[in-house]
Amino acid sequence: MSATDVLTPSPSRPERATAVRAELARRTRSFTELAQAVRSAGLNDRTQWFYLALFGGLMTALAGAVVGFVLLRDSWFQLLIAAALGVIFTQFAFLGHEASHRQVLASGPANDRLGRVLANVFVGISYSWWMNKHSRHHGNPNRVGKDPDIALGNVAFTVEDAASTTGLRARVVRRQGWLFFPLLLLVGLDLHQASIRSLFARRHVEGRALEISLIAARLAVYLGMVFWLLPVGMAFAFLGVQLAVFGAYMGASFAPNHIGMPVVPADERLDFLDKQVLTSRNVAGEWWMTALMGGLNFQIEHHLFPSMPRPHLRRARDLVRQHCREHDVTYTETSLGEALAIVVRHMDDVGLAASRSFRCPTGAALGRP
Repeated sequence: MSATDVLTPSPSRPERATAVRAELARRTRSFTELAQAVRSAGLNDRTQWFYLALFGGLMTALAGAVVGFVLLRDSWFQLLIAAALGVIFTQFAFLGHEASHRQVLASGPANDRLGRVLANVFVGISYSWWMNKHSRHHGNPNRVGKDPDIALGNVAFTVEDAASTTGLRARVVRRQGWLFFPLLLLVGLDLHQASIRSLFARRHVEGRALEISLIAARLAVYLGMVFWLLPVGMAFAFLGVQLAVFGAYMGASFAPNHIGMPVVPADERLDFLDKQVLTSRNVAGEWWMTALMGGLNFQIEHHLFPSMPRPHLRRARDLVRQHCREHDVTYTETSLGEALAIVVRHMDDVGLAASRSFRCPTGAALGRP
């Protein structure tokens, strides 16, 4: 029985349903064996030396950018500093993502404290918002109605969502393949506004007062320096470049992970291995790809073992690929260029399919297409 069969069972046939249940149980047992092999290889052990060196390198880069910013003063070369800050803030976001998954330090509370500082102070987004959103994604990747990462927003990831859009959003969605890379430039702004809005929502938010205070202090220091040292027009250009680079880098790093992979219906039954592997895509490359994408290039291994430190993901990949080969589970890995091309084609296909399925309400009322 193939992995595709598990993804699309036929509940109308009792014998088929029985076979699917047996396959689910078998794959659950197989994942237990894989997890034991990973533990035996020591791949879940902390690598604090790596993260200490990474944090030190990022702090050095940030200090260099700040010194360059102060020395350049009123110069359009400041836009290079802005671009560098966009890259540095994204790398801090990768590190915060790893802390949120308990990959960095030994204890959960210590990782949470580190993650909150990295998210609030260095990146400027809400840690509690990120934890809520990202935990739901990991629990049900690409599952309709449960994965917030494929919910309808500025773009649509399913034909049904695309067909439901109206007004300006509909015009964007129907061209979202062509607009994909320009829209990435707005991802940074969207992340900031969504996370800050969540802190003022009428619901319980853990650490609300602390996060508001930390983000407000960051904004005061950052914006104060920019508008104090630069003319107003140059200051806005600086912020625009920094946010655009941050958004494009974040978007281009996360988009290849799941977009264009199978979308799971809300009522579909999948075991943990299939749920995580069939909906995820790895990006091939050497150590520099891992550094560039903050370990997100090993998306399959990250979803199977979310607390595994970044330095161990490559070794885990060998074990997971072999396991998937032996158990007939489709394992997807492409180059970064190919992954982005698949993403753009998928977004374009969704928008075009919605356009073809669109019917004018007035025409429908008159019985015409």
